Amino acid sequence: MEETLRISPVISAYPDDKYENLLIEVVLPGVEKKNISFKLTNDSFYVSGKKEGVTYLDSYSIGCPVDPEKAVAKYSNGVLKVSVPYQEPLSKLVDVKIE
Repeated sequence: MEETLRISPVISAYPDDKYENLLIEVVLPGVEKKNISFKLTNDSFYVSGKKEGVTYLDSYSIGCPVDPEKAVAKYSNGVLKVSVPYQEPLSKLVDVKIE
């Protein structure tokens, strides 16, 4: 039985020049696009990528809320690049009735 090495991928996350989008870069050397899974919520993301003998796998918290429905991802030369807009500040507040 072949052993699979499980490691965390190298991740960079930073705002774009206008501070409108969060840019996420995930280094997955040698992984084919069909073997990558990237899942995003408004405050975290999960990534996995597999190639022979290696599985890249981890989840990360995002420090400020984003709009996952508007995320765009591209994969080229072993780097997954995701751009996702930040949520408007205080846009999803719920008014709580005080008794």
